[in-house]
Amino acid sequence: MPLDPTPLLEPRSIAVVGANDRPGSYGDIVLRNLDRAGFEGPVWGVNPRRVEVHGRQCVPTVADLPEPVDAVVVAIPAAGVPAVIREAAVRDCGGAIVISAGFGEIAQGRDLERELSEAALAGDLPLCGPNGNGIYAVGARAPMWGDSVPPLEPGGVAMISQSGNLAVNALGSRRGIRYHTVLSTGNQAVLDASDWLDAICRREGVRSVAMFLEEDGDGERLASSLAECVERGIRVAVLKVGASEAGARAASAHTGALAGDQRVFRALVEESGAAWARDPHELLELARVLAEPRARPRGGGGLAVLTCSGGDSGIAADEAALIGAELPPLAVGTRERLAELLPDAATIGNPLDYTAMIWGDTDLLRRITVTVGDDPAIDQLLVLYDHPQGLAPEAAATWAAVRAGIVAGAAETKAATLVASTLPDLIDDQASGELAEHGVPAIAGLRTALVCAQALRVGPASAKRLREIAAAATMAKSGHDPYVDPDDGWIDEVDTKEMLRAAGLAVPEGRVVASEQECVDAVEQLHGRVALKLASPRLLHKSDAGALRLDLEGTDEARTAYRDLSASPAAGGARVLVERMEPPGAELLIAARADGVVPALVVGLGGVWTEAMDDVAIVPLPADADRVEAAIRSLRGAAALAGGRGQEPVDLRRAAALAADAGRVLVDEGLALLELNPVVVHGEGCVVLDALARRTARRDAPAALPGAKR
Repeated sequence: MPLDPTPLLEPRSIAVVGANDRPGSYGDIVLRNLDRAGFEGPVWGVNPRRVEVHGRQCVPTVADLPEPVDAVVVAIPAAGVPAVIREAAVRDCGGAIVISAGFGEIAQGRDLERELSEAALAGDLPLCGPNGNGIYAVGARAPMWGDSVPPLEPGGVAMISQSGNLAVNALGSRRGIRYHTVLSTGNQAVLDASDWLDAICRREGVRSVAMFLEEDGDGERLASSLAECVERGIRVAVLKVGASEAGARAASAHTGALAGDQRVFRALVEESGAAWARDPHELLELARVLAEPRARPRGGGGLAVLTCSGGDSGIAADEAALIGAELPPLAVGTRERLAELLPDAATIGNPLDYTAMIWGDTDLLRRITVTVGDDPAIDQLLVLYDHPQGLAPEAAATWAAVRAGIVAGAAETKAATLVASTLPDLIDDQASGELAEHGVPAIAGLRTALVCAQALRVGPASAKRLREIAAAATMAKSGHDPYVDPDDGWIDEVDTKEMLRAAGLAVPEGRVVASEQECVDAVEQLHGRVALKLASPRLLHKSDAGALRLDLEGTDEARTAYRDLSASPAAGGARVLVERMEPPGAELLIAARADGVVPALVVGLGGVWTEAMDDVAIVPLPADADRVEAAIRSLRGAAALAGGRGQEPVDLRRAAALAADAGRVLVDEGLALLELNPVVVHGEGCVVLDALARRTARRDAPAALPGAKR
């Protein structure tokens, strides 16, 4: 990471540019936040029209500060911000947080954002924003934040959000999460979410990170930052939104339609062992749970659900089945011990309905928890606990007794223990904090709790693998051709197959012919049935253009086919390729692409089923044959490749090796896309029947500045 934003994450001194006491203004809100939180370091205002604001000394400019500060918070109109950043760099300040809007998020502000970025980079000044809410460094009691926030109790959960409003809502929600740092990246003019992830995971006390992202960002930096998290034992949860522009650009090829950036991005996230969230609620609950090391199961077992309600028991079983969460049956010995503890009305099983008859019995609940947790098939417990608001004192004591029983049981059992409310709002901040202090995270909502339980079961990822992915992403960015050919980089089938043949991939034997006689000669040399094809960078879908003839036998059929193809509208500028027909077999799509967040391999059922079934698996590159074979076997249609009903099983090992080689060709040759469709796989071996490739476009043109929304 080129810039170190540590001063912004652990500030000891702060200056607020645009300091004032006008209610509702950013300058006023930031100063009030700092006062309310009890920030202990020096705070100066910067305002040429004031000498004092809220009891804080004001100076006319950043250059007039009595000493360099760690964090310069900028809350003035956009036009004046670049000059302030230059002053902050000259004054040797630690970094800047630009809350001001009016930059790259609007067309007329893009030049201004470029000026802002250049000023910060020229001065080696780390910068957060612009057009964000800022940074709340909770442990430092430093809410450098554009909305009013209360003082918070610090904890182990960090949040990085491109949406300022989502971060505001996270801070305002009542769910008992103890935050370490909350950061709104805004437009990411200098540092993006990956840079902040790398910096935050190095901070003392961070145990999990919630990331809300609106764009892919730089794949190399993201993979490297995720590797850093793996090495430090920090778990990550990701919520990513937005349609894929790169996927739309590649819609002319099968791969683009099937594997938009969102799928490639998710493949990278899951490769890193991070949890994929479906909505903001799930994101925050995942981050809460992932921050607790004692909530991680030891492995080798499954989940047991404990509840006092038969209805909740049935709902839990149904929801677990929907997400594939295993609820193993309890052992005979466990059931016998539970029968001795529970009333006759209890339903002994998994889920376990221990009935409301024992509600409030601390010791009995402890013993039940320990008994189920000691079952050899169980290594994870989910105890359902609802906490209504406004409990009467006598009722509150009973609920406290239940919590005490859960805590005591969790301390005694080896099974990792979670608590969940059945409805998201039936959770209490104070009660959640009490449970969390004993290593038992409380999750808002049953369905979300089951998702969290599954996320905790994900084993550690490989930091080495993530760094290899980062290196491939770097090569994909740097290995492109300096020029784009007239056909926008597309390579025809002939040249693509020559490239594949040179790399050791199996392609049919063939000849390029330029006359009927050459066609006849090629047919005689190849022996047997042949295929004739037109090959041109413009012909991406030959069947749609009528540009191929298959299963031709003898020279007469070949002559007729050659005349037809040569006279067709698609023949202009095209070459004619004669190839030996391959025997039929199972068809796969194998494609590699470099236009996602990282280069990735796409494997799926090929031929006519490619779009119909939308059944693909995605593997970030580089990918060895073992990893690719596992991906192929994960397809919904994989059973069709394994034999059955008299069919011979196909050579998946050879197909996986070919796919791994295709990924290597993509990176080594600096390609944007390499699509092999179909690849015919036989009982032994496989061969690429059709192929197309596209070289990477020039990258020296300035990219459009991103615009983050608040």
